Amino acid sequence: MQLLVTRFHLLLLTVTIAITGVAYLRVPPDFVYPAHWSGSTADWLWPRHVLLAAPLAQILLLLAFFLLGKAFTKNQFAKSQHILDPALTMLMTVIAACQLGLLLTGTGSDLDFIRFTGLGLGASLIVLGIVLFEAERHTYAGLRMPWPIPSDRTWTLVHRTTGLAYGAAGIMLLSLAWMDAGPGVLIGAFALALLAPAALAGFLTLVARP
Repeated sequence: MQLLVTRFHLLLLTVTIAITGVAYLRVPPDFVYPAHWSGSTADWLWPRHVLLAAPLAQILLLLAFFLLGKAFTKNQFAKSQHILDPALTMLMTVIAACQLGLLLTGTGSDLDFIRFTGLGLGASLIVLGIVLFEAERHTYAGLRMPWPIPSDRTWTLVHRTTGLAYGAAGIMLLSLAWMDAGPGVLIGAFALALLAPAALAGFLTLVARP
C-alpha cells in the first residue's frame, strides 16, 4: 500500500495527545501563555485552549500526507517517499516538542523547551542547507520530486537555492531563539522555516527552464 503515514507518525500523534491531556489536568484553567514580550511586559497572550492546536495540526498533517500518498502513482511514490517520510516525521516532532514546551511553561518549569527546540531545529536546518547546496545529481542527498527535474543546470539551481533558503531559515531560528522572541514568534517561525524552502524547491522545479 502507498502510505506515507507510518506507525511512528501515529505514535507521535499519541504522544502529543497524551501531553495535551496532562496539560489540561496540570495547567490551571485561568492560565494564559505569554506568547510575546515587549520589554518586560507580555503583549501577546494565549489562553489555555491553545493546547488543542497541536493535536489538531498533527491530525491535519497526517490526513494531508495520507491523501498525498494515495494520489501518487507508483513511480511518483517511489521517487518521493524517502523525502516525504522524514519530512512528516520532522513536522510531527516539532509540533510535539512545542506542545511539551507549553506543558512545561504552564506547570511553572524554568526550562523554555520551545526556545530549546528553536536552537536545535535551527542548527539542523543549517546542516540540511549545506547538504543540499553541496549535493550532486543522482545522489541520495538530493531532492526527489514526483515530477522530473529537466536538466543538470536546473537541478543545480534548485539545490543551491533551496540549500541557501534552509540555511537562512536556520540562522533565523537561531537568532530568534537567542533573542528569546517568545513562543508565539518562534512557533510561527518554525512553520515558515520548515515549509517555505520546501515550497520554493517545488516551485523552482516547475518553472525553471532547462
